[in-house]
Amino acid sequence: MEATGTDEVEKLKSKFMSAWHNMKYSWVLKTKTYFSRNSAVFLLGKCYHFKSDEPSELSPDGSCLDIVDKVISGNVEEFRKDFISRIWLTYREDFPQIKESAFTTDCGWSCTLRTGQMLLAQGLVLHFLGRDWTWPGALNIENSDSESWTSHTVKKLTASFEASLTGEREPKVLSNDHKEALKRDCDDSEMRDEVYHRKIISWFGDSPPASFGLHQLIEYGKKSGKTAGDWYGPAVVAHILRKAVEEARDPELQGITVYVAQDCTVYSLDVVDRQCSSMGSEKADMKAVIILVPVRLGGERTNMDYLEFVKGILSLEYCVGVIGGKPKQSYYFAGFQDDSLIYMDPHYCQSFVDVSIKDFPLESFHCPSPKKMSFKNMDPSCTIGFYCRNMQDFERISEEITKVLLIHWRKPTD
Repeated sequence: MEATGTDEVEKLKSKFMSAWHNMKYSWVLKTKTYFSRNSAVFLLGKCYHFKSDEPSELSPDGSCLDIVDKVISGNVEEFRKDFISRIWLTYREDFPQIKESAFTTDCGWSCTLRTGQMLLAQGLVLHFLGRDWTWPGALNIENSDSESWTSHTVKKLTASFEASLTGEREPKVLSNDHKEALKRDCDDSEMRDEVYHRKIISWFGDSPPASFGLHQLIEYGKKSGKTAGDWYGPAVVAHILRKAVEEARDPELQGITVYVAQDCTVYSLDVVDRQCSSMGSEKADMKAVIILVPVRLGGERTNMDYLEFVKGILSLEYCVGVIGGKPKQSYYFAGFQDDSLIYMDPHYCQSFVDVSIKDFPLESFHCPSPKKMSFKNMDPSCTIGFYCRNMQDFERISEEITKVLLIHWRKPTD
């Protein structure tokens, strides 16, 4: 009876905390983010220019509210589509109870696990879909309470501009057979992309069977002395992700592995060992590898001397993001503008989605609103991620990072 009473108290406590955090974090998508039109914006190795003299305001639905007559001079819509297409993993509630706990929500304690999931998800997107992939439904995500007529005007102007460009070219006459063949190829490609899009998200579902879901990550975290409800640091999460990928049984995941750097050092031979799995005495199957590098960018506070280094890293096409944030508040950093980092925030409580059902809703796994944070406010502890499809990629990454170090590195003075 006493144990049962304790369980009931824990469940009641969990429900109360869920309600509190749901209210506490409900503001995340309501705040506005401002972007300068005079500075380039980088997102996971891609560069965007907004090109104007006034600051650009991105509303909670991601649309530019004051760019109506100048949209054709920049590529705001391309940035929006690219950002929204990244997989967003946040707090959830009412999911199956976590083993050996009373938790049916992770509100308030799992933000670093969620940002780790986002980084791994981006690595899987690169592996299965490629960096140029974007979700066709990305620009359809809008908050009904913040929809502005200007967002529709922007879309109309963009379409009109594209149509005018098309009209300047000589029309191409295609045979009906050629048209049908192109349509079939396009349909097949879109169908394949949709399958992998859903499959990647399903691997992060909030239920015990999901390979990279919260339930599994917490199980792997027990070896590091962590349990549900604890706070997880970026370095611990890196090792949890390595274990999760190592233990994944889905055949689709057998072609990828994770390497975690030791003391900020990536050992080439160790990476090669990770990439090569023996397939007999004469044959080896090369695996893609996600390289995770836990680092500390200063002492008690982040040293500003590291800013250009971090920006250089986020400018690389091989980068899959950074697990970082403010002290005890983790964010997934995916880009930057000037001295501010662009991130996705997991501190938003959403309802459980059963990803095992066919055609589960995708909208809650894509963030409609980018956020920015000054680099000086960043916690010094973080984990940087890179994706290498093969040894050639690894060699190129090594060269690019060396260039970043030579160009941007200045010895810290802390």
